[in-house]
Amino acid sequence: MAWTRRLLRKIIRLAPRNPLRLVYDESYRLPLTSLQRTTGFDPRRPDLALWYLRDSDWLPERAVLKPPRISYHELAQVHTQQWLEELGRAEPLARALGVEPWDIDVDSVMSSLRTICGGTVLAAQVAVRERLPVLNLAGGFHHAFADHGGGMCVLSDIGLAVAQLRADGFVGRIGVLDLDAHPPDGTRAVLLHLGERLGRERDDTAWIGSISGSNWGLLPQVDESVLPPATGDDAYLRCLDGLLGRMPPCALLIVVAGGDVLAGDPLGQLGLTVAGVQRRDRKVVQALGKTPSVWLPGGGYREVCWQVLANTALAILGVPAAVPPQLDPLSRHFALVAHSLNVPASDGLDLDMRDIENELGVGSAGPPRLLGYYTAEAVEYIYYKLGILQQIKRLGYHALRIEIRESQPADHMRLVGQFEGDAAVHVLVDVAMERRHEPEGDVLFVHWLELRHPRGSWSAGRPPLPGQSVPGLGLAREAGVLLAATAQRLGMAGVVLRPAWFHVAYSARYRFRFRRPEVQGRFEALLRDLQAEPRLHREPGGFALGPASRAIARGDLVIQRSSLAPISYCWESEEMIDVLHAATAPEVQATVDREREHVHFSLAPNAVLT
Repeated sequence: MAWTRRLLRKIIRLAPRNPLRLVYDESYRLPLTSLQRTTGFDPRRPDLALWYLRDSDWLPERAVLKPPRISYHELAQVHTQQWLEELGRAEPLARALGVEPWDIDVDSVMSSLRTICGGTVLAAQVAVRERLPVLNLAGGFHHAFADHGGGMCVLSDIGLAVAQLRADGFVGRIGVLDLDAHPPDGTRAVLLHLGERLGRERDDTAWIGSISGSNWGLLPQVDESVLPPATGDDAYLRCLDGLLGRMPPCALLIVVAGGDVLAGDPLGQLGLTVAGVQRRDRKVVQALGKTPSVWLPGGGYREVCWQVLANTALAILGVPAAVPPQLDPLSRHFALVAHSLNVPASDGLDLDMRDIENELGVGSAGPPRLLGYYTAEAVEYIYYKLGILQQIKRLGYHALRIEIRESQPADHMRLVGQFEGDAAVHVLVDVAMERRHEPEGDVLFVHWLELRHPRGSWSAGRPPLPGQSVPGLGLAREAGVLLAATAQRLGMAGVVLRPAWFHVAYSARYRFRFRRPEVQGRFEALLRDLQAEPRLHREPGGFALGPASRAIARGDLVIQRSSLAPISYCWESEEMIDVLHAATAPEVQATVDREREHVHFSLAPNAVLT
């Protein structure tokens, strides 16, 4: 009954909601290309959550507040001079954030972190002034101490917020309810030191409660509960009931609503479901009543953690809804960007070059055109409107420009740029593609797509993936959405690519599947068995992608079908096609399922993993 579901959604959206303010800035996305690969943390999390909430009409634009960047004078109220001086170098930042120093552009990273901290301070001030909940879409850096950082935490945004409230004359008790999967060691130390410096009795100024899945020893003056691995929803929520019952009355509560409590999180172990985490947040909202509150997302190292953050907002709003599990807010956001270009509405990103060229003052004849349609000026404008140029600039590049060469069989497009102190021109994006005639209609065939970060470098702990000469830009998802949008604009049936390496197919798996169902079945079996391989440092629901791809490229994988003897496996570089706009036929899916169940993969006994 599709019409009843639509009616129910409309009624829910029209129902009264609790007040909520969001704090957000585009610079919340940390300019770190290796962050997701090394830690599992998706730097897009604030963007994806905001786009969903705004594009789904859960929050009006006026509810979103833009934070200031916190000053060094304010930072010095909490952090030592020595630590602040160290943050002018890449190495201390890299150690705290869990990435390599080459991936750190100090100015860009520190600007992001200072803005996030400014967001938490602003959230606390607005919550106290307006007596309502405020959700900062980044922050909750509870492992940051006054004189050092760690655990992906550099600055104590919670400590900075408390210090600023005290400086503003706020004297009520401030509670910190830390529901991240790890203990609030840094928050405790910073608040204890802050209370001593202000000359106040700590019991009159702050309370800290925590439920975690990691036993790091006793944290004095913290009401801490440590739960065993894979605790699950029901036991966790019973523990939360007890903690909320012990929580004293507070004039302001800061909630770290960590997403790393999810099952399958590589750094957390508590084993909650997405629905269970939202039940957690609703219990806290109910316990708070009219108490002003600041909500922070804390940790979270799975791709679905943006859904946890968006669901936190829905819980605060008091609506009985959750994010649809398969929703892709990136594609929806790109579609809305198209509408902002005065383009006719469509189901996806539909960029009309005539409108764009009129806006840019570019004529319809003369310059080379990608696929006979896109001029270099138009492509650059699209990259700008989608925020891609801004992200690349934050990695330290400038003088960006698009180059297009029409050729046969494929047209060639490059984004080139320079970085400070180097006169050389570097290729950052390199793509070759053509319109190809297929039985199902014309498709956009991608010969190659490279996203290159030349100012990056390799290390012993992070060697290149097969086929890589330099690290990537961290924009693979954006590139996939843009390719699909290009095909749609040009009236094509879809996008086709031929992944030369396993890791390319792995990155494309959300939008693409192998054209031959037998190959798709083997690919799904391969993913299943790699997740179960202990030599790949298995975490729940994941595996070490780099060592796996290098092992496959070397031929260190074996495949076994039914009762036949295992044989060496060679990567199948076959065509994948974008299937977001077409359902898989039942008979095709049956072939995929049958092949997946009949084959099994394993690493060769003498495989050397690097």
